[in-house]
Amino acid sequence: MSKPYLFHLKSAADLETTNHGTRAGFAALALERNRRATPYVEQARALKHATSQAKHSVELLEIPEIQSALVPVSGVNFVEELVFRFLLTRGDTLGGSMRNIGGFMAQKKLTRSIIAHLKLAGKTCKWLHSEAKVWADLPEDNADVELHLRGLCWESRGKPRTLVYNLTVPFFRNNVDLSLFNCGTDDLSRDTYKDPRSYIALGELKGGIDPAGADEHWKTARTALDRIHKAFAKHKVKPHTFFIGAAIEAKMASEIWTLLKRGILENAANLTDEDQIASVTRWLCGL
Repeated sequence: MSKPYLFHLKSAADLETTNHGTRAGFAALALERNRRATPYVEQARALKHATSQAKHSVELLEIPEIQSALVPVSGVNFVEELVFRFLLTRGDTLGGSMRNIGGFMAQKKLTRSIIAHLKLAGKTCKWLHSEAKVWADLPEDNADVELHLRGLCWESRGKPRTLVYNLTVPFFRNNVDLSLFNCGTDDLSRDTYKDPRSYIALGELKGGIDPAGADEHWKTARTALDRIHKAFAKHKVKPHTFFIGAAIEAKMASEIWTLLKRGILENAANLTDEDQIASVTRWLCGL
């Protein structure tokens, strides 16, 4: 049987992120930042409108709907300064949510690819809401479902498969970006997570697009993959392992290619290459 990575990779060079891929990644990052900032900008506009009729700062205390906005900016001078400080405090909040924006976007892109493959194959699937923590049937109109998704469940060759994002694996207590299990949602439990034999595949997904941080992302992923191999080897189990990254430089690509050829990694792909992601998705959904 042909090695799965050979369906979309011919050499280490195929893994490298192109200049076009980097530019497209930065553009997507800017759009996502803008999407996340929009609610705060609208709040600032609403605040400015609500305070525009006040002639003195003390009158702000008589406007009920803005009291929660006044707390973090207390002690400032009047309307323009108030709105400016409000945006600064909200900017700090937004900055916190931006720290792992690359990871969020990577998960979003891979999820959309998986859903597209399952829909094309005529398969039904369930999804896990990241906040409600409830499994439900994936609706026909599933636009933007990936914004709130932490897991997917489908059938492969008549057997249930469940993919869980960002799971701390109990028997080696480290977070794994992608964990695929050989059971359905009804059988998924803490006991499942504790059983090494229930894992079909585990993968690292790194969405940071900045070439300057590529090496650090790979070091983190390589360390995580080494831990996975060692932890499962203790239980004499060898699940499939894979890596997907957005920023892959030449040295990284060479290392990944070597791991693929040695069978240490079973699959890998560059997140900025649509064909590679489609190929990895097809492989993952068929396990």
